[in-house]
Amino acid sequence: MARTVARVIVDALSELGVRQVFGVVGDALNPVTDAIRTTDGLEWVGCRHEEAAAFAASAQSQLSGTLGVCMGTVGPGSVHLLNGLYDAAKSHAPVLAIAGQVPLAELGSDYFQEVDNDALFSDVAVFRATVTSPGQLPQMLETAVRTALGRKGVAVLTVPGDLGDQELTADRPARFSLNAPVSRPDESAVRRAAELLDRSERVTLLVGEGARAARDDVLTLADRLAAPMVLTLKAKAGFEGDANPFQVGQTGLIGNPAAASALQDADTLLLLGTDFPYRDWYPEGRTVVQVDTDATHIGRRVPVEVGLVGDTGATVRDLLSHLATTPAGREETRDRSDSAEARDRSDSEGARDGSDSEGAPDRSHLTKAHDRSAPSPARDRSHLIKARDRYVRWRDGQARLADPGHDKGLVGRVRSALDNRGKDIRPEALAAVVDRVAADDAVFTSDTGMATVWLSRFVEMRGERRLIGSYNLGSMANAMPHALGAQCLDRDRQVVAFCGDGGLSMLLGDLMTLKTYKLPVKLVVFDNRRLGMVKLEQEQAGLPEFGTVLDNPDFASVARAMGIPGIRVTDPAALEDSVRRAFRTEGPVLLDVLTNPDEIAVPAKPTVEQGWGFAVAKMKEAVRSIGEPDGH
Repeated sequence: MARTVARVIVDALSELGVRQVFGVVGDALNPVTDAIRTTDGLEWVGCRHEEAAAFAASAQSQLSGTLGVCMGTVGPGSVHLLNGLYDAAKSHAPVLAIAGQVPLAELGSDYFQEVDNDALFSDVAVFRATVTSPGQLPQMLETAVRTALGRKGVAVLTVPGDLGDQELTADRPARFSLNAPVSRPDESAVRRAAELLDRSERVTLLVGEGARAARDDVLTLADRLAAPMVLTLKAKAGFEGDANPFQVGQTGLIGNPAAASALQDADTLLLLGTDFPYRDWYPEGRTVVQVDTDATHIGRRVPVEVGLVGDTGATVRDLLSHLATTPAGREETRDRSDSAEARDRSDSEGARDGSDSEGAPDRSHLTKAHDRSAPSPARDRSHLIKARDRYVRWRDGQARLADPGHDKGLVGRVRSALDNRGKDIRPEALAAVVDRVAADDAVFTSDTGMATVWLSRFVEMRGERRLIGSYNLGSMANAMPHALGAQCLDRDRQVVAFCGDGGLSMLLGDLMTLKTYKLPVKLVVFDNRRLGMVKLEQEQAGLPEFGTVLDNPDFASVARAMGIPGIRVTDPAALEDSVRRAFRTEGPVLLDVLTNPDEIAVPAKPTVEQGWGFAVAKMKEAVRSIGEPDGH
């Protein structure tokens, strides 16, 4: 029997291994959703807003490395997909969006709800096309999918309302012939980079998500170069934790002084799988080597001496083979069997960042080889040791701030008198408790803003933990729908959403999607009654906060009204028990924690201008009339 356009599309999605399609039903999409209804193994997840559907598809793609799929019907339904699709595009996540359209005969007539989808999605999509004849399938669909996967972006296939039910006259199965090629840079460029690194005295690695699959090779390289490893936010998952004795956390506004110093003190920077965009955080005048799969990324943030275009793992292995295995004038005495024994000792002892009984940082893991495949040269390791010592001290200080008993001490009481007179819960303490309670294979999502700051600093991506956020687009309201998509992939895996109160309230309706599909997401709401990041931006610029105060409902009560258990926490003493209760509760739970709106996240390199601006802003806020708008 001849297949319809809708059936060809849905059969192809099933063949690709797609398990969920997210969207809102209606109009032009009815034939497609009906085909989904009758397809085993393919689930329709009906969302309350198409933006949430696109975020969910983006999260699935980022976690699985395969195609995420969402749908939006004609006109406004397709328009609503845009923000979530931009998140996918900026995150290099392959997503197929199926968009509805008016009947073919009405195209170009300014028909009811007509939108030119090919124009609408022109900036966000690597492929976009409108099906105008059944004979264009399955080839047009094959091209859309290959382009999305090959270019790691968004493909939009528009289906007019009168086309989904039409049958193909010349049908055939879709053929995708997908593979993942591994590219390598030219050998002469690798040799040049290796020679440059061998001559360098202090190398620092800046490692991004693009290096995650090459973790072991990157650790070996860090040891060979005695290099501290600065991580981008998206590289936390895969490179953080005690099993990496080289990492010193993040740089940038959400970073720490140890990471900033590790970059500043280096004479050479090696960028691996990152397009870290913040130019102000790169030190000037350093020699830079960059490894990236995309040639257009080389040198666009910082001048590069040697650019290596290729797969990170393959390129790092090539670099290791060209690096000098012994320093000049020193005879190598260890062979590969000795190296294997060293590896076994390292694995059994655990390359950990610990402390001895005197509280001094344990540096043993920094002064012996971590290399699993070749002898480690006797490089000067003082640069690495200095960076790690500073990181450990910073981390210990942060742990003290997150201790619930901190505000009871003298320093804590003085601090509270200045920045927490309402005795609200410290957001650091909330993030730290969640870190202790959450599973070591949990998936975390976070809203853009202060929720991400606290996650960055106090949640360790140890074990098999994963992290998803709108870290390139910087959208609000992503944490909950990202968690929705992540939980659909595996209903037995713990998924934790760090939600800002402003972000959660933007797409609040899709809490019902969690309830309807029985998705056991744990929603942790940092309820500071503020657009916290905007508040901080204003104050650092010397402006009093304005327009940032949020008149929030009791989010726990809202959740309970939707049939989701809601827990509201206002007392710091009840924080840990409340978090543990939320995580023990089956199904979705919303934990609404009233956090301190005046908490300060000091950047890695605070400037005099920022400090002065903040002081001026606080003086302006102090003298503002209580009756003035936003006076409180």
